[in-house]
Amino acid sequence: MSLTKQHIAEALRGVRVAGGDLVSSGAFRSASVCEAYVSVKLGLPEATPSRELEMVASQAREAVGRAAAGLGVAVESFIVEFVDGPGDVVRTSRFGRFDGGTGRAATSSPGEGHRPIGGLGAAPAKQPTPQAAARSLPGVKYTIAVGAGKGGVGKSTIALNIAVGLARRGYAVGLMDGDIYGPSLPTMLNLHALETAVLSGRLQPFLVHGVKAMTIGKLVDPEKPLIWRGPMAHGAFKQLAEQTNWGELDYLIIDLPPGTGDVPLTMAQLMQLTGAVVVCTPQKVAQDDAVRATKMFQQLGIEVLGVVENMSYFVGDPDRDGVTKEYDIFGRGGAEAMAQRLNVPFLGNVPITMALRKNSDSGDPTSNFTSGGALAAAFEELLKGLESQVALASMRQGSSRPKLSIS
Repeated sequence: MSLTKQHIAEALRGVRVAGGDLVSSGAFRSASVCEAYVSVKLGLPEATPSRELEMVASQAREAVGRAAAGLGVAVESFIVEFVDGPGDVVRTSRFGRFDGGTGRAATSSPGEGHRPIGGLGAAPAKQPTPQAAARSLPGVKYTIAVGAGKGGVGKSTIALNIAVGLARRGYAVGLMDGDIYGPSLPTMLNLHALETAVLSGRLQPFLVHGVKAMTIGKLVDPEKPLIWRGPMAHGAFKQLAEQTNWGELDYLIIDLPPGTGDVPLTMAQLMQLTGAVVVCTPQKVAQDDAVRATKMFQQLGIEVLGVVENMSYFVGDPDRDGVTKEYDIFGRGGAEAMAQRLNVPFLGNVPITMALRKNSDSGDPTSNFTSGGALAAAFEELLKGLESQVALASMRQGSSRPKLSIS
């Protein structure tokens, strides 16, 4: 019996990656079989570390080798090609003859076995990303950026509620309003009556709703337009990040300005990030820009922890019978489909509700969690997914290790 593409696909279901296995997660793109030669294409996130790619390639080789051995087939050559979103090969792993499903690659003398086609060597090494030389902020365990490809998708709303939600779970959380062109935190946290304090040359963050918060909106005239060129934007962001007395934090959440301009690049060069969250509304025009934001983070060397679909649906007031209706104003599910296509995690849907608008305008985000209903449930689901992705990202980056408890 010969080895088929179906056999390979079934074998790869046994290789676990983020989001499931290689097949269910969408990482498996295609397979080619020619006699004793096998080649597969896998699409993992572009920010996946090299050591993890090699581990996945090795596990894929072993899984396919076992399947081939069960069919009485010897695989002479096994090639794994890692591709990006458009399908271009960015990395290649090659293995020689698989020895009877034992997990060992058998050696062959020159001239035997598969002779590689000229010019198809390993992909050239990628240039270092801005994150390569960045350092972690002192005292901060996890740093997460919240970005979007375009304005008006509720990025600041999501960043704020992630911070407040994590604080309610017992974490020490900081929230930095890095949207230096249009800071929202003064309103969304009701900071207008509070004065900015400087102690020993460092900005003292505001402690509100269990979160340490700092925003450029409290350092400038609230009605003054911030017309800044790149160097000025760089300086303002650097001041917020490095000259604020954050203290010891479990999480620092950074609300970025929309788009793919100077500030995200400054951030990537300045500080080591655990990852980024991309906010998107369901409609196609928002997805187009969210794709660019996702690619930007990956190009900067920042892992994308997941996508949040904001304004996923509208929750109306209950009718006379107490039944609450939901309306898919923008077409629910668009951002989730985009996340699947980009092979990045999907963290959840957040609805539009009258309460969310009211609480944001009055600076009372805690009520989003205490009032119950669809909104509170949506944020809790988002936080669960984010915590899981942060844990996985930390393990991949080597900043944490799994713990074994023996009782």
